[in-house]
This record gives sequence, C-alpha cells and structure tokens, in this order.
Amino acid sequence: MNTLAAPTNPNLKAWHDYMREGGAEALNAQLADDVTFYSPVVHTPQRGREITAAYLLAAEQTLGSEHFRYVREIDGGDTAVLEFVTMIDGIEINGIDMITWNEDGKITDFKVMVRPLKAIHAVHEAMGKMLMEMKKTG
Repeated sequence: MNTLAAPTNPNLKAWHDYMREGGAEALNAQLADDVTFYSPVVHTPQRGREITAAYLLAAEQTLGSEHFRYVREIDGGDTAVLEFVTMIDGIEINGIDMITWNEDGKITDFKVMVRPLKAIHAVHEAMGKMLMEMKKTG
C-alpha cells in the first residue's frame, strides 16, 4: 500500500499504520473533534469527526484496493502532502492527501485532490455509492 520509506514523523507513522491496518476505531482515534474534510467532489467543507470519518472510511473501501499506494510525500512536521495512485474500473487515479495535525497529533484538516477529470468522475460515482451503502447499513 505504501512504497515509501518508513516515516520518522509520529503523525505520518500513525497515518500510515492506519492505512495499512484500516478500521473505524483507528481512524477515529486520529481525528480531532473539530476536524474539517475537504472533498474533491463536494463543494462545501465537511466539519466534525463523524462526517470526516464517514468520508475517509468510504474512501478506504472505494480507493483502498490492491492498486492504492503512496508514491511521494512531503513532511512538514504538523502538515504533510502525500501523493497517491490507484485505479477504479480501469481508470488510473492520481491524487494527493493534504493533512494537518494539531499539537496533540490529531488531524484537524484533511484535503483530497484528484486528477484527471475522468478520475474525479469515477471517484464521485464510487464514493456516492459507498456512502449510500454505509448509510443503509448504519
């Protein structure tokens, strides 16, 4: 899932551990109560742990296939930019996760950007389906 060297930054290490292991409990433990999520396909920022966790868990299910891997990262201590590649229905997706942590190591901002346009449409469709399915199952 990650082709990069093991991070020394504890915030990045915790994120990579979550990406390797997954799970709602591990994700929730990393999110600040007032975290803001910026989606590549939803116009308004999503605020709060519950909605951010829902989006990130849906992304884990949708994008976290055997094709997902981080290919580059820029570590700024309390901020990081992680470039990823993955595939949905034969469409190659290239994107970045921009993450900011507070002094307690909790994620306060999480922004996702995706390219190209065809990939954005694929992510939008797949995420919409996953979020609806998650809503049905509670």
